[in-house]
Amino acid sequence: MNSTLKISFDRVQLPKSGVLVAFAGEGPASGAALGPLAGQLDKAAKGHIQRAMKAAGFEGKKEQVLDVIAPGAGLDRLILLGLGKPESLTVREIELLGGAIAGTVQGAKAKTATVAPLHGLKGVGEAEAAARLASGASLRTYSFSAYKTRKNGKPALESLSLMTAEPAAAKKAFLPMEAISAGNHLARDLVNEPANVLFPAEFAARAKALGKAGVQVEILTPAQMKKLGMHALLGVAQGSDHEARLVVMRWNGGKKGDAPLAFVGKGVTFDTGGVSIKPAAGMEDMKGDMAGAAAVTGLMLALARRKARCNVVGAIGIVENAIDGRAQRPGDIVKSMSGQTIAVLNTDAEGRLVLADVLWYIQDRFKPKFMVNLATLTGAMVVALGKEYAGMFSNNDELANRLFASGAATGEKVWRMPLAPEYDKLIDHDVADMKNIGGRFGGAITAAQFLQRFVNGVPWAHLDVAGTAMDSTKSPINQSWASGWGVRLLNDLVAQNYES
Repeated sequence: MNSTLKISFDRVQLPKSGVLVAFAGEGPASGAALGPLAGQLDKAAKGHIQRAMKAAGFEGKKEQVLDVIAPGAGLDRLILLGLGKPESLTVREIELLGGAIAGTVQGAKAKTATVAPLHGLKGVGEAEAAARLASGASLRTYSFSAYKTRKNGKPALESLSLMTAEPAAAKKAFLPMEAISAGNHLARDLVNEPANVLFPAEFAARAKALGKAGVQVEILTPAQMKKLGMHALLGVAQGSDHEARLVVMRWNGGKKGDAPLAFVGKGVTFDTGGVSIKPAAGMEDMKGDMAGAAAVTGLMLALARRKARCNVVGAIGIVENAIDGRAQRPGDIVKSMSGQTIAVLNTDAEGRLVLADVLWYIQDRFKPKFMVNLATLTGAMVVALGKEYAGMFSNNDELANRLFASGAATGEKVWRMPLAPEYDKLIDHDVADMKNIGGRFGGAITAAQFLQRFVNGVPWAHLDVAGTAMDSTKSPINQSWASGWGVRLLNDLVAQNYES
């Protein structure tokens, strides 16, 4: 489950035992420039480290690793990491380096390690650098082993001590990062859970637990949703024995009366495709079709834990798209909460039906400054962008630009896709107001055009995270099937632009 890594910040001194992680940058004449602590160790070991570097061809280049056993001065081992040109390291790269440190130490099967300070940085203070290393290590050491009867999935690394001349400042800088990490881990946990455990009511119960962190949580039942006219959402759920839920989470950290920011997540806890059933191969991955809702839930925890100075609403529509005699049929027409009617031509295009009602409800009830929704919505998005970028669709340039900047800063990257009247015409229907699919071409775009019909002019962005939220590309800070994608992106969006 969540990382159990214990992190501390301590003053700089050469350890007397254990594992030391230190750094070397590229030096003159294709050599390596040891950091001060590694240089001190080399001096104590009478040049042993320099000889080991020369023998291994270690030049301090980026991603080079040298593992020296019994390097001297009583240490068990020295793990030396190359920095390349340290003065060019960005905050993002330092965080990734923290993940690489944790991964390398885990690979060495060490339970504890001490990390030397980074040297030669420009534009990043020592305390922040230490905190960023800790953040990366915390993200990397996440594991999901709840169902392992043999606990061989537990990370070997239990504690990490980061040395810095400013331990108190580093600890303070790490506190909000620790909150973000906790939110990311919660999102990963939710996506990794199997669908027989995390059905809609259970997901809602886990969201309810955010009340302990100060989040106000309200859970709407099918009867309440029916009274509100949410027949698009309820239509998706009608073939399952597990009843739908709508969870509204509120963090009130801003000024009283300020319009909130709104984040909306698709929460299909399992998607069979309904009557338009999916192929059997790979269907097991559809336990992750609630990754958008997981990200919103993790975001709300992160914002509450770090006491974000703004008002935020997080809403998740949670359903299971299953098949029985009551299941929705292709050709059915449903009436959404907005009053608009939808011809359901494909029951596997179900996430947009859920979001249609939740988006309308949130804009109508809360009058937010903007809405951002996240959804594992279309395979077409994965075909278009692969697993490195999420697709971004927006009716507001300022919001889109801010999301793009936060994506670049956090590594949770987005790429803007088009919205246009020409695409919108593709979802018009001859009997109902619209249909829920637009044909073979531009499938991710027509899905976004569908959602736009329910935002009622509110500044809005739709993030299609089908390629990034589950079974995504592994990175130094994530080795899990579930990435928790979106928590860090949206937290940065809030922190950089909307806090008082």
